Amino acid sequence: MKPILISFFFLFIICLEAQEGQLKILPAKIQINTAVLPAPEEDRADAMVYGYDEQGKLVVLREGTNNLVCLCDDPTKEGISVSCYSKKLEPFMARGRELSAQGKNFKEKREIRGEEIASGKIKMPKEPSMMYIFYGTDENYDKTTGDLKDGKFRYVIYTPFATTESTGLPSKPHAPGMPWLMDPGTHRAHIMVGPFN
Repeated sequence: MKPILISFFFLFIICLEAQEGQLKILPAKIQINTAVLPAPEEDRADAMVYGYDEQGKLVVLREGTNNLVCLCDDPTKEGISVSCYSKKLEPFMARGRELSAQGKNFKEKREIRGEEIASGKIKMPKEPSMMYIFYGTDENYDKTTGDLKDGKFRYVIYTPFATTESTGLPSKPHAPGMPWLMDPGTHRAHIMVGPFN
């Protein structure tokens, strides 16, 4: 009888640990509150928002009526990071999410999307398109309200195929907060503005 009780005890402990290790998905309202933090205040209420359902699958939590798409924080990753971007970038971003779901790494995603943009399968905007990012630590995140204390902003302006020559921007920052051009001359060319050294 004693070995059976010991076995049940260990089974109970294993079940408890498994439950604690499960992904904890926040309510949709809290996810939305956090997802829109990077956006200008006047655009937050009408932005489209992607978040996570109870199974951890990325879904649309709210249909938007303006030009912004916001992404909730990925609950599987350390820290808090949310972003909002122009709907003109959605084909590019959506394809990236599809490829990630297929298990493609960064290099593979870059090559595949590059080929699809070159072939016309993915349409990239011809004019600069904005992306807002807000990030911080888990310790500074309030899961009851969706607020993030002491977060930092980073701004990305996609300008496909722009070069340092066409923009006059350097390919790396020379001072904190200055804009610079990352991936110049490629489909991923974008102006970075943020707390970089």
